[in-house]
Amino acid sequence: MFKIKKKADKPKRTVLYNIVEDYSEFDAPGNVTVCAMTEPEDLPAHAKILAESYHVSFEMMTTLLTEGGTYVYPEVGGILTRGLFACWIDHSGLMPKQTWILDLMQFTEAEQLARTRAIPLLDAAWEVFRRTLPGELQARLQQKNFGLDYRALDHAVAKGGVIKYIDFRKDWSPHFKRLCIMPDGRLVETGGLQDFAELHGISIAQAKTLIEQGGTLEVNGEVLACQIVNGQPAVARFSERNYVKAKDLVSSKGLHLMDALSEVGYNDPAMMRGLARKTLSVRP
Repeated sequence: MFKIKKKADKPKRTVLYNIVEDYSEFDAPGNVTVCAMTEPEDLPAHAKILAESYHVSFEMMTTLLTEGGTYVYPEVGGILTRGLFACWIDHSGLMPKQTWILDLMQFTEAEQLARTRAIPLLDAAWEVFRRTLPGELQARLQQKNFGLDYRALDHAVAKGGVIKYIDFRKDWSPHFKRLCIMPDGRLVETGGLQDFAELHGISIAQAKTLIEQGGTLEVNGEVLACQIVNGQPAVARFSERNYVKAKDLVSSKGLHLMDALSEVGYNDPAMMRGLARKTLSVRP
C-alpha cells in the first residue's frame, strides 16, 4: 500500500487592507492613499509590515500600535533627515486607529506647535498632518466610520463591520499593491520593487531608478514609462507599435518623449479602458 501524501496547505496570504482610496494626486504633502481594514486587526502582521515599510523596529512598532504615540527618526551624523511616524488610538473605541508619517518640514512645524500650545507632540502631529489633506478627505474623517455607505460596499468588506484601523500610506512596499497599465489595457498589481522587476523582466536596480526618478526604460522593444505625480509613481507599459508612434511625435512635433507617450496612450482604446477601470476602482 502506498500512502498518499496530502498536499501541504498554502500559507494564508496576509490581508492588511480591504478598503483603499487613492488621494495621491492631491498636492504634496497631503498626497496619500487611505488604506483601511474592517476585519479584526492582526497585530503581529500589521506591526511587521509597517515596521518593514517605515524602518522602525518590530518591537517599537508593536508598542506604537498597542499604545499609540510617536516615533521620531534618529539623527544621522548629527542631522535630522526624516520626520516622525505616528499612531493615534481612540481608547473609547469609537474611532479607528490611525497611522501616518510626517516629513521633516511637517515634523518641525509639529514640534513648534507642541511647544507654543503646550500640547502633546502626537496631537500637534495630527493637526499638522490633517490640515494638509484634501478637503474631501478631511470632511470624511469627521464622519462616523469614515462616512462609508455599506450598501455600496462588497459584502466581504461590509461583513467585517466598522473600520478597525486606517493607515495613510505613501510608500511602495511588498505589502501595498500598485497598478501598472499594460499595452493591452490590463491593470496588473505589483507589490514592491522585486515584484515589479519580475513582471517586466528588468533588474531590481533598474526598477528602483525608474520608480524613484521617473522617466522611461526600453524593454524588449517596448517601453516602460513612469511619471512622478506629487511624489507618487504612475507606471504604464507601451507596446512596440505605440513606442514607435511616440518617437515619431517627438521627431515631428518636438514633444518630450513622456508627453508623446501620454498622447499616444490617450488615443489607444485599450489603454484608455485600463485608465477608466483604474479611475473606477480607486473608490469602494
